[in-house]
Amino acid sequence: RIHDAVLYQGDCREILPLLPKVDAVVTDPPYGINYGKLMKGKGDGQGGLDKNRWKHYEAFEWDTQRPAPETFDLIRAAGKEAVIWGANYFSDLLPPSMRWLVWDKCQEFSLADFELAWTSQNAAGRTFRYSRPEALRDGRHHPTQKPIELMEWCLGFFPKARTILDPFMGSGTTGVACAKLGRRFIG
Repeated sequence: RIHDAVLYQGDCREILPLLPKVDAVVTDPPYGINYGKLMKGKGDGQGGLDKNRWKHYEAFEWDTQRPAPETFDLIRAAGKEAVIWGANYFSDLLPPSMRWLVWDKCQEFSLADFELAWTSQNAAGRTFRYSRPEALRDGRHHPTQKPIELMEWCLGFFPKARTILDPFMGSGTTGVACAKLGRRFIG
């Protein structure tokens, strides 16, 4: 426990069923694109830097598979509302939604020009324009790290949500955004 944040170290598939329902889940699961294979020979994967200067604190195995359908059921059941980043990799596992969120990185570069998030909301889609160089001000800790400003923007779609859950906490930017906005956080 750190102020209004509770952090669990463990497998979210085991922990999620034990938690009380939260107001919103805002998360970024592994995409299953096998990032390690993509980066083979371009970084050491054991705490060094890759060609994009992302620091790796663990081996690349975190992204060899996308979560199972049952994991998405657990995520959606955990909160009244949800935002799931990387959802273009999971669209076959999520119900249809009107509101998709787009992070426009405002530039072309070697990776994606934008990223997509599925939401549980029945409202128009929205775009957040925030350049990759601005995003790097938070530091480079993970290849799929989302900027704190992006997470704050996401939380703005849930103004009444007091407790936010991120079962795939990663570098913790969702938790930092919650702390900045005075929301309770579970990671």
